[in-house]
Amino acid sequence: MLINRFLRRGFCTAVARPWLFVGLGNPGDKYKGTRHNVGFEMIDAFAESQGISMNTVHCKATFGQGFVGDAPVLLAKPQTYMNLSGESTGPLAAYYKLPLNRVLVFHDDMGLPCGVLRLRHNGGHGGHNGLKSVMNNFRGIGRPPGQMDPKAFLLQKFNAIARERIDTALQEGVEVLKLLLSKGLTESARHFNTIQKYKHIRLQNMPA
Repeated sequence: MLINRFLRRGFCTAVARPWLFVGLGNPGDKYKGTRHNVGFEMIDAFAESQGISMNTVHCKATFGQGFVGDAPVLLAKPQTYMNLSGESTGPLAAYYKLPLNRVLVFHDDMGLPCGVLRLRHNGGHGGHNGLKSVMNNFRGIGRPPGQMDPKAFLLQKFNAIARERIDTALQEGVEVLKLLLSKGLTESARHFNTIQKYKHIRLQNMPA
């Protein structure tokens, strides 16, 4: 507890207010590598790229913190299971006194083709149970084929083609997050979403 208080004071008195990046997913090996867990994968990819250790448990989340340049960053993977993600995200934001516009949530989105990303300023949850208290949207996984049950689709592991697209998208995500930390959300979203729009057109009718 004393360590957490010290870290909170250090981050909140930093030159820049920290960003909280939250990846949504389900804990446990059973869900690892499934479509529903791409939010966790985005956090892991970013943490690895920046040398940030995810070795702490804080507010019911696997947690890490560090700096990207001069920008302080908090990384979290709620361990509450997807539908209760707010039980972790809300207390984390409150603990570090962060407004909603400093919280970015990464999650699966069946409205986007597999491997396409979108950075959104705000918006509704769109029926996503893990997003009912958050306003940011990031990550596409594609729609279920035919009449396949959406729940079964979300908990399905990626095939080889989809896995390759997701791995590429994760690296694109890492780059846009670094851009966001230096340029801000508005400029980053405008630039990034234009690129992803053409990727969307190219991939929307391709199976994965």
